[in-house]
Amino acid sequence: MRMPKYISLFAAVSLASMPVAVRAQDADRKVEIERIEVRGTRLLKDIGIQRTRLDTVALHDNIALSMGDVLLQNTNTFIKSYGRGTMATVSVRGTAPSHTQVTWNGLTINSPMLGTVDFSLVPSYFIDDASLYTGASAVGIASGGLGGAITLDNRPTGERGFGLRYIQGVGSFMTFDEYLRFTYGGERWSVSTRLLYSSSRNDFKYTNYAKLPELSFDDSGNIVGRKYPTDRNRNGDYGDFHLLQEAYYNSRKGDRFGATVWYMFSDRGVPKLSTDYRDDSTTRASQRESTLRAVLSWDRILRSVRLGAKAGYTYTDLLYRYLFDITGTGAEMIEGIRSQSYVHSAFGRFEAEYSLRDKLMVSANIAANQHFVSSSDESVYNNTGDEAIVGYRQARFELAAAASVRYRPVERLGLAVSARWDLYGTRSTPVVPAAFVDYLVSRKGNVVLKASVTRNYRYPTLNDLYFQPGGNPDLKPEHGFTYDGGASFDVKCAGGKVRISGEVSAFDSYIDDWILWRPTFKGFWTPLNIRRVHSYGFEAKASLTADLGGGWSMSANGLFSMTRSLNRADPVSENDLSRGRQLPYIPVYTSSATGRVSWRGWSLAYKWRYYSERYTVSSGDMTVTGVVAPYFMNDVSLEKRFEWRWGELSVRADVNNLFGEEYETVLSHPMPGRNFGIFIGISPDFGAKSRGNRN
Repeated sequence: MRMPKYISLFAAVSLASMPVAVRAQDADRKVEIERIEVRGTRLLKDIGIQRTRLDTVALHDNIALSMGDVLLQNTNTFIKSYGRGTMATVSVRGTAPSHTQVTWNGLTINSPMLGTVDFSLVPSYFIDDASLYTGASAVGIASGGLGGAITLDNRPTGERGFGLRYIQGVGSFMTFDEYLRFTYGGERWSVSTRLLYSSSRNDFKYTNYAKLPELSFDDSGNIVGRKYPTDRNRNGDYGDFHLLQEAYYNSRKGDRFGATVWYMFSDRGVPKLSTDYRDDSTTRASQRESTLRAVLSWDRILRSVRLGAKAGYTYTDLLYRYLFDITGTGAEMIEGIRSQSYVHSAFGRFEAEYSLRDKLMVSANIAANQHFVSSSDESVYNNTGDEAIVGYRQARFELAAAASVRYRPVERLGLAVSARWDLYGTRSTPVVPAAFVDYLVSRKGNVVLKASVTRNYRYPTLNDLYFQPGGNPDLKPEHGFTYDGGASFDVKCAGGKVRISGEVSAFDSYIDDWILWRPTFKGFWTPLNIRRVHSYGFEAKASLTADLGGGWSMSANGLFSMTRSLNRADPVSENDLSRGRQLPYIPVYTSSATGRVSWRGWSLAYKWRYYSERYTVSSGDMTVTGVVAPYFMNDVSLEKRFEWRWGELSVRADVNNLFGEEYETVLSHPMPGRNFGIFIGISPDFGAKSRGNRN
């Protein structure tokens, strides 16, 4: 018996001849059924795709986690974090953070000014479905994903009736996290409201190896010891508020409508460097951001045709301030820098998809973005004592069209081709082609071989083109080729109680006209197309889930990657030593592992991760200031869930950085040592008939 293609992915389930209990009208009886083999076909839309999907357990593990934390532990990416409660950007396969495109419910959320996303401002508890696409797989998501693309999505609640969940967290450094979710699910309507507020003094202590140590001497004047000073993380306090409102309507005639609105307000101090000797009262830097994102959606599903449309809007108000005291006593703080940016973006997308059984799928979409940016740097005083305002105001229209054909001539073989074209302002990119193939080597173990190739383009950001001073309107798009291939398997054993899956892939990528900001003799920086980058390596991942019986269960997953990202451009001067060197802040080796054991409401989880050394300069200088040391990280948590007739109560304790590792991810930005958190969650039962998770 063949199942429809949309039922399962690489599914192969066998029901051996076994007794099955069937409830009769007035008595129990056992019926012997014959062996039935159910075999599902692989999804056409996944032909050759390299995708890492984050499950709900990882996304909703802790209200204190951001998407940066989740990606750090569950994907082969490098998260460049400037410290706890500060900016976190993602690097995929040795590329820059701006080479990773990010969508939320179909809306691209990369800043049109910077081209990046700050994942520390994306709460993982606000995301229901997340996936990382790498290589050619990113072409089908958004334009410019030279490294990859990340999709973040929300979905309707799986519960009927009313639902409520509240979680309170208290942690080290006067950290408080509060989360509230209210849901309602009916026959046609589904509504959800989520609120999250996080705040912290974030004033952890650390040993400051960047400052001169205090030396001790013996009677002969010989140095017998040294002690580095202990400092606090200064000016690192933060407060973040998030509100997510969702509403969905199902007409039950093939139409589904959705509305999602996300408002965020963040007020954060910018932590001082470990090399900063100034008194806390003489300077203060802070960043305040208000962002509103909204998406309206419509989907219509017919027998073999799916139509969809989305419209969205983004507004961002970003303010950076730097205050200093001209008296040196802290009595009179004046505003030395006031950098203010406003961004308005409108978005529209239409897509259509046609499927012919499990043989052929044709899809196409067209998307448009209109950006309006106003950015200014206002200094109270310049060298002449006059007021000076530096900035730009620009608008840019972007249009993207994409189409793909996926074909399965025989059950084991899948073929796909796609093409994308982009218009930005008055310029356009050539057509971007991509080709995919996969082949089912063995049904036993679902062993599949995959390969893909693509050409890709990424056009400059508005800051690259127009920032004053330094913008370069003559910049060309970054472009390159990416090749990747790999194999995956997914096997069940022990009567279906144990599942083991894994994947290994290799990639080879060439990027030309890489945009790099460099200093000029005029005293400011400007972007240039000067770098050619060759990035190659391999990635591996594996997971295990097991039902051990007696209420016991366990799961484990592991990741490992090796990435060489080398500058192949000719030296720009005789002092340029960057050719053939690893790019700054790209570790060669990354690895992580997670294990979880559960028993009757108890759950014990352990997380481990590793980053090799990262260079801070393009010349690969191995001096103290030229390299960031490798580090290992260990976290552990213990949770207990209590279920009563009135609802559910959960108590959780976390220990982060279990062994007190002293480490940095960015030079001169220290990270906290061992720290703790306690979380209590309450979910009253209003008689709702749950069909999903409570998160």
